[in-house]
Amino acid sequence: MDADALTDARRAEWERLDRLSRERLDGAGVDELIVRYRAASADLAELKTTVGESPQGSYLSTILVRARLRLTGASDSILTQVSRFFALQLPAALYRLRWTTLVIAVSFIAIVVGTAAWISSDPALIATLGPPDMLAQYADESFTGYYTENPAAVFMGMVWTNNAWIALQCVLFGITGIWPVNVLVQNAMGLGISGAVMAAHGRADVMILYILPHGLLEMTCIFVAAAGGLHLFWSWVAPGARSRGESLAAEGRSLATVAIGLVFALFLAGLVEGFVTGWALPWPVKIGIGVAALAVFLIYMLVVGRRAVLRGETGDLVEYEAGTPRLVAG
Repeated sequence: MDADALTDARRAEWERLDRLSRERLDGAGVDELIVRYRAASADLAELKTTVGESPQGSYLSTILVRARLRLTGASDSILTQVSRFFALQLPAALYRLRWTTLVIAVSFIAIVVGTAAWISSDPALIATLGPPDMLAQYADESFTGYYTENPAAVFMGMVWTNNAWIALQCVLFGITGIWPVNVLVQNAMGLGISGAVMAAHGRADVMILYILPHGLLEMTCIFVAAAGGLHLFWSWVAPGARSRGESLAAEGRSLATVAIGLVFALFLAGLVEGFVTGWALPWPVKIGIGVAALAVFLIYMLVVGRRAVLRGETGDLVEYEAGTPRLVAG
């Protein structure tokens, strides 16, 4: 086939397709665009089959790309996507987890307090935790020294990466239904045991003062991550009208949003732990900073999140990114 001859024969049709892809169209114009797009696609296929790469094929490809974008639309710019993520998708996904997060927080605190009270009330149980001199050193030096033994920036990086990894595990491995619960129970019991040792040596107030500045936000983030993981588990246990695969995919996309958002929230908690908790500041100032950090997160989760949900957001990707959903009855 002669590429020049085909180009001469089809040039007017290709130019018409190019004009349609640039103009404002009514229904008839859209129909014509589709017909001419299909015809030009057939011409391009014929050119590539018989001639291979050619200037005529490149010219036609350019026209077809523009027409295809007119038919299918284009993805938003990166700035638009980032703005939508932080203004709508992330707060909506967090807001959906609010009640599960509250139940997890209450359960966690109950385990910590119960474990600490049970062990500290019996000297025999305290003795099983280690030699008396070692426990005394932990209560008097090691617990508080943990926050100052490394440079603030190094310590902040350590706790941030560790906590972010724990949060990601809770979300991503939440599909098992076991992992988040195991992580929470282990951490609650460990914190309760530490509390028992500190209480036995009359240092319970020191422990509370050192944990509150960063722990308010840090533990809330872990609770949210665990709630996300359990929602992921429940999405395939009770998918509702959707298939299990569709339910799991939708919930997984929303909770991946949560996992990404918690990385930023835990960065803020890490800053407080690294640069506030161990510093020589008045305790009311330290705790006030921790309360302010938690307040910012809760306002974002509950107030901004509620507004986003009322606008129809779920935390999932928009249809262009996620693909067209399958309609189901009911």
